[in-house]
Amino acid sequence: MASKSVQLLLTENVDNLGIVGDVVSVRVGYARNYLLPMGMATEPSEERLAALAAKRAEAEKQLAELRKQREGIIGRLAGVEITLERSCNDQGILYGAVTQQDIATALTGLGYPVKPREVRLPQTIKRVDTYDVHIKFDSDLEADVKVWVVADRKIEEDQREEMEFDNEGNLIEKRPDKQKGDKAAVGAGEGDERPARRRSRRDEA
Repeated sequence: MASKSVQLLLTENVDNLGIVGDVVSVRVGYARNYLLPMGMATEPSEERLAALAAKRAEAEKQLAELRKQREGIIGRLAGVEITLERSCNDQGILYGAVTQQDIATALTGLGYPVKPREVRLPQTIKRVDTYDVHIKFDSDLEADVKVWVVADRKIEEDQREEMEFDNEGNLIEKRPDKQKGDKAAVGAGEGDERPARRRSRRDEA
């Protein structure tokens, strides 16, 4: 049976895989279709490992600097709140969901450089509300921020309170009770089979 994985020597840093000089085990398809054609990996050998020693040392230095930066960002992120203004209908349902990119862009604009993939959404954000969003750089570098999603116009509170939503933020439509309306209409006409006779002057006499 053919092996489904192969060992390669990384010649460049690869996100979520390793840095230059690492020997990693990857799927054959990933190696053949991406890493090898892009020149990001090669077959491992002692000679190639030695040739990459200086490049690896530089990569390790950059990695240490990046971690230090991220530690500082995580330390400052605690308690951060951002507000995103969005168009919505009268029930507070957004015309377009808030994405990881939206939140990452807002945080970066405030001086907290965050990539979209580092934003972990607890649920799909598609209504006006407040959300706790998890930011994760690494297993030991994470923090929560509060995201306020507000309408770009005033929404009547009494209209919103009458609306009910499911766990995904979808509006639960309520059907009008037609039977009650029909019964009310029938009740109003009971015992009123013919119009009342108008009184004449003879009757008054």
